[in-house]
Amino acid sequence: MLVLDNVRLTADSKPLSHEFRRGCITVVLGRNGAGKTRLCRLVAGLDDCLSGDILISGERVNDLSPGKRSVALVYQEFVNYASLTVEENIGSPMRAAKRSAKERRTRVREIAAQLELTDLLSRYPEELSGGQQQRVAIGRALAKSAKVLVLDEPLVNLDFKLRESLEVQLRELLVREELTVVYTTSDPRDAFNLADDLVLLHQHQVVQTGEPLDVYQRPVDPVAADLMSDPGVNRLPHHGSMRLVRPEHLSLERSNTTDVMFSARLLSAETSGSETFLHCVVENEHWVARLNGLHELDVGAEFELYAHQNSVLEFAEEGDG
Repeated sequence: MLVLDNVRLTADSKPLSHEFRRGCITVVLGRNGAGKTRLCRLVAGLDDCLSGDILISGERVNDLSPGKRSVALVYQEFVNYASLTVEENIGSPMRAAKRSAKERRTRVREIAAQLELTDLLSRYPEELSGGQQQRVAIGRALAKSAKVLVLDEPLVNLDFKLRESLEVQLRELLVREELTVVYTTSDPRDAFNLADDLVLLHQHQVVQTGEPLDVYQRPVDPVAADLMSDPGVNRLPHHGSMRLVRPEHLSLERSNTTDVMFSARLLSAETSGSETFLHCVVENEHWVARLNGLHELDVGAEFELYAHQNSVLEFAEEGDG
């Protein structure tokens, strides 16, 4: 397992401690600038640890160079050796470790089969699509046989459909490998699709940890609620407190007598066909309602939005979100 013990991501941030379990995918979710890449670089040994300890399988690795740590790192900008074939790219860590040709060949074909790259082993990176190149980069990381695999937003540059299919494939593969996996992202959907454990990161500090559904249903503050919402949560001052409602929890129709009603005025609407996003004003606050199906309303129209009372979150003070 990987343990961060009182580690600071920046000199003035609060220390964070977390245990990343073996055989689990821990998703680190945060906006740009939250400290995700910094965390990855610390674990991999590319940045110096300012305080605290980093332990892998109980061994303190703070002073070990990247090459001596049992960590494999994959960035969002996939990097493959242009002059090497897919087979040679995947096998390069084993060649560096002086593994036999037979052992390399067996392991490369095993990884290629898992990543659906078998038919591409003789090709060069320039002949591959973006998704295929990223799978090669992940395959090379797996071939390193490290105890910890760190994936820093590895699918962020891929289109949505390809990203979705790769996530399913990636989860099955990583669970089989029984590695300690750290996967960073800014998209809450990744938390539900991939995570066994979730770490919310904001301004280089941990906001909340737990299982994705629990964190979604029981955020500790407005920042945590907003990080787990896409689009972000709707906010409304209410008698000295702050009410939060997720866009997907709003409806145009009342389903229960206890539903909370909000009067709205439409600013604009957009649709993907299966969903409609209503941008509106509720008590001078900009809100978004994410509705299933196609809904047609005129700009400027006044209407009511409803939310189940249990889906209306309320906090004594507004967080630093």
